[in-house]
Amino acid sequence: MKKRHHLSTTRRIMLFFLLAILVGSVLLVLPISHAKEVSVSYIDALFTATTSVCVTGLVTLPTYSTWSIFGQIVILILIQIGGLGIVTVMSGIMIGFHKRIGLEGRMLIQDAFNLNTLSGIIDFTKKVLIGTFIVEGTGALLYMTVFIPQFGLKGIWISVFNSISAFCNAGIDIISDNSLCDYTLNPMINFTSSMLIIISGIGYIVWWDFIGVLKEFPKKKFKCFKDLTFHSKLAILVSLILIAGGGLLFFIFEFNNPLTIKEYTIPQKIMAAVFQSITTRTAGFASIPQENLTNASSFVSLILMFIGGSPTGTAGGIKTVTAAVLIASAISTIKNKEETSLLQRSIPKQSVNKSVAVFFVSFAIMSISTVLLCIATKADILDILYETVSATATVGLTRNFTSTLNFFGKIVIIVTMYLGRVGPISLFIALNTQKYSPNAIKNPTEQISVG
Repeated sequence: MKKRHHLSTTRRIMLFFLLAILVGSVLLVLPISHAKEVSVSYIDALFTATTSVCVTGLVTLPTYSTWSIFGQIVILILIQIGGLGIVTVMSGIMIGFHKRIGLEGRMLIQDAFNLNTLSGIIDFTKKVLIGTFIVEGTGALLYMTVFIPQFGLKGIWISVFNSISAFCNAGIDIISDNSLCDYTLNPMINFTSSMLIIISGIGYIVWWDFIGVLKEFPKKKFKCFKDLTFHSKLAILVSLILIAGGGLLFFIFEFNNPLTIKEYTIPQKIMAAVFQSITTRTAGFASIPQENLTNASSFVSLILMFIGGSPTGTAGGIKTVTAAVLIASAISTIKNKEETSLLQRSIPKQSVNKSVAVFFVSFAIMSISTVLLCIATKADILDILYETVSATATVGLTRNFTSTLNFFGKIVIIVTMYLGRVGPISLFIALNTQKYSPNAIKNPTEQISVG
């Protein structure tokens, strides 16, 4: 009998993302997608489709002036698909038409969200879709308080676009070519963008856990937060540490920088520093020109970008929980402990190994793309690093380097964004054809010197 070639759920998800990118690039290269008297090459259309589906935000052409309303609608749909995930969008359509989702469909959803169980997965998908549209709608209404007075009725479309882009951590806007730098001191824009980024980046699992615990607040008061799952506690704690720590470092390093926040008042400096800390966690909106940051601030940005948001959210990076597990593992090794522990809980060895693999593969992708860009361009190494880390972690922040990329450089960043979005582990699972066998012959053990 002939062997049946069956695609795994991981491979299907990767192919779905690739298909969405290719379809989007074809739509964006059509004349109807461009503004008047603007021509777009296919490589730029492919780059834009990739950065939209991969919710990265790096653009070779200014979004607000290059694309027509039709083109902007295509980009926004691609951003929403990329943020929610193609599997989630397809499942949502099936749920809307009351179609039954079979076992294979449920397994796709499970793999897309990296869940541990199939139980209640359809309800989980419904909650994700409803919660997403509620948060995005709220964000759009808040944006309208600023953009409608400034742009008139066009402000409605700008608000909707910005809200979806911020929630999906895409960082693409249709306001100007300098992102949100014109709104550095606008509290409403800073607050709305920050909340959308944080809420979406914390992860859907944390949403429902936090809401469930919050219902007990009238009875238990603040003690109810002890009922949060270990994952939620870890994701929230690490996120708060990164936001506060990053904000403090940016405040210190940029305090006397005349190119960024030197002339601001203390409250304004705090607001700008905290937003920089939040947006580097894969959001991609810039309220400060990134090329004007000090070298110290740029290095902090690289670290925050590489870590990214939390699992099962719209953010990229190696994820907050992964970083926490890696640090805890290193500390346990230094203290000569046999097990890795966090918050008085032991971490399974499988999770530690997976965290190491995620870090290593992400670092490898970033390193290879950095070397290739160094070959392709003569740019400053910091500009190149900013670009490749941003692409690997699907952030979208740039030091005005993306628009200068040549054809080869664009291809490198396109591939890097795609690999960053599908995830390093998913990539190697998809490529690995060797199945695990518990009865496989084990190699002999030998001692080596490390460190």
